[in-house]
Amino acid sequence: MIRVTAPYGSWSSPITSALLTSSGITFSEPEFSNGHVYWLESRPDEAGRVVVVRCAADGNDGKPADVIPQGFNARTRAHEYGGGAYFVHHDILFFSNFRDQRLYRQDPGDAPRPITPDPSSPASLRYADGRVTPDGKTIICIRERHEEDREAINEVVAVPADGSAEANVILSGYDFYSFPRISPDGRRLAWTCWKHPQMPWDGTELWVGDLAPSGAVSHARHVAGSPAESIFQPAWASDGTLHFVSDRTGWWNLYAEGRGRIVPIFQVEAEIGLPQWNFGYSRYAFLSDGRIACVYSSNGLDYLAVIDTVSGKVNTLEAPYTTFGSIRSDGVDTVFVAAASPSKAQEVAALDIGSSRFRVLRRSLQTQIDPGYLSEPEPIEFPTSNGLTAFALFYPPKNKDFAAPAGDRPPLLVISHGGPTSATTSALRLSVQYWTTRGFAVVDVNYGGSAGYGRAYRERLRGQWGIVDVDDCVNAARYLERRGDVDGQRMAIRGGSAGGYTTLCALVFHNVFAAGASYYGVADLTALAQDTHKFESRYEEGLVGPYPEAAELYRQRSPVHFSDRLSCPVILLQGLEDKVVPPSQAEIMIAALRAKQLPFAYVAFPTEGHGFREGANIQRSIEAELYFYSRIFGFTRADEIAPVEIENL
Repeated sequence: MIRVTAPYGSWSSPITSALLTSSGITFSEPEFSNGHVYWLESRPDEAGRVVVVRCAADGNDGKPADVIPQGFNARTRAHEYGGGAYFVHHDILFFSNFRDQRLYRQDPGDAPRPITPDPSSPASLRYADGRVTPDGKTIICIRERHEEDREAINEVVAVPADGSAEANVILSGYDFYSFPRISPDGRRLAWTCWKHPQMPWDGTELWVGDLAPSGAVSHARHVAGSPAESIFQPAWASDGTLHFVSDRTGWWNLYAEGRGRIVPIFQVEAEIGLPQWNFGYSRYAFLSDGRIACVYSSNGLDYLAVIDTVSGKVNTLEAPYTTFGSIRSDGVDTVFVAAASPSKAQEVAALDIGSSRFRVLRRSLQTQIDPGYLSEPEPIEFPTSNGLTAFALFYPPKNKDFAAPAGDRPPLLVISHGGPTSATTSALRLSVQYWTTRGFAVVDVNYGGSAGYGRAYRERLRGQWGIVDVDDCVNAARYLERRGDVDGQRMAIRGGSAGGYTTLCALVFHNVFAAGASYYGVADLTALAQDTHKFESRYEEGLVGPYPEAAELYRQRSPVHFSDRLSCPVILLQGLEDKVVPPSQAEIMIAALRAKQLPFAYVAFPTEGHGFREGANIQRSIEAELYFYSRIFGFTRADEIAPVEIENL
């Protein structure tokens, strides 16, 4: 086939903005109950609605089907980021409904009915991360209580599963709780908790107590964890042995408590745990005969392994995936995962351990994309500040229909992920391929502070937010320029949330990028410290320093105060219902840009919160960004796109 010669950026692509949303379903939190697999589907084409879906585990009961009816949205606002919004007990579904945040019960064949009261203030009682006692009578879950003129109150409550009475508080006193897990005999409860200013990846505590039929907890004892040890996912084996993940060695590895002592189960220089941005994570699951299936991350890739706790052997399985979400099992020989790879969009799959056979239950991408349009990521390790190295995934431009003129080099788009204690993955993301098929190179940076590389790498960002992350993004771009992969005069940086902050810092404090895009990014650290939600209200103490004692440092790290140093155009995209990074952050930056008469564009979405969920808004945001770059870098778009107003251009 003859390829058309055309400048980078001007290539036409089959990966449209509409395809991003129509195929943009995401899967999370698989569960297993009574021969059925359940999972959550987030659907941009239904305004970001999250649906509980069920499928027969053996595949013999027809196609996957929605469980909750139209009008319901299984999503909790606890911690604002949510997670753990549903749980199942013998095919009885319990879920938090997004509109009112009440907990609902749905028996097979019946409509959902609320089992928690309608609070006096809308959505002021939020429920997450629940489990049902073996007798089916009581739910143990997290509740987040919002009252006027005070910080939200997080606690563990017991809720009658039939809704016959109000919730009873059984654990309180810590600022945060997660992972309330009931032992198989219903007599013990394990949980994790932590206090300000800790974040759960900094340090958490694991406790166990006796659980009475009423839900009351007594004889609580501390098992593990401290301000310097992060505990993740406590879970009970069928014999009543408590397992958990700890980073006490510098890596999140698997342990068990036996006879009053802690025993290593799987020790490896890799990460089984994850930062607890959401409730409901699960990275290991119990099988029969003392075996445990687990996911671990190493150098930016995920692996699936089976641990034989009797022999101590660990077998890493051959799998068609390099990124795994949560994992569940039937307790015997089958595991259920939400997983992806560089060439596979996210899928829900079942793996029979005995035969090593994967069976796909649901695909997020129904459209077949020719591999000739897919850019495969190259893991790179590059030199950065202070004699260290950092990590990224590099995607060169790729489109089987086009070639660039001889001697041309592509524009580069540097992606700084959110969090900042998070990480990018190798999963196929059409939002990346959207750019590479149009002739952009993309580098997705796991800067210092990212998860997946051990505690020491995570803690590179301690006190250094706005420095280490920015240096790593800048050095990734310079590294690729030196290698000859990209055009050093046409490099842009983009990011959302904390990644938006990194983007703005890179544009203000460095003279490397020719443009930038900030999605709901932080511009003023002082404003963020004074106006954000409880979960992250003390986050900056570890990232920057205590406030107000370090007020001057907050000012020095805030891009808005140094907008006079900004010398390139910026596009800002913001949800007006954002409670994590309020719209005032974007408005502060806009005022500074106007005052300096720098080119900028501002696209606001009235119905969006932190992160865009509605299909039309996702389409508009990426099209606006492409339009912006085409004007700044001077290439002719192949796409018909509604213009974006660029002030001062």
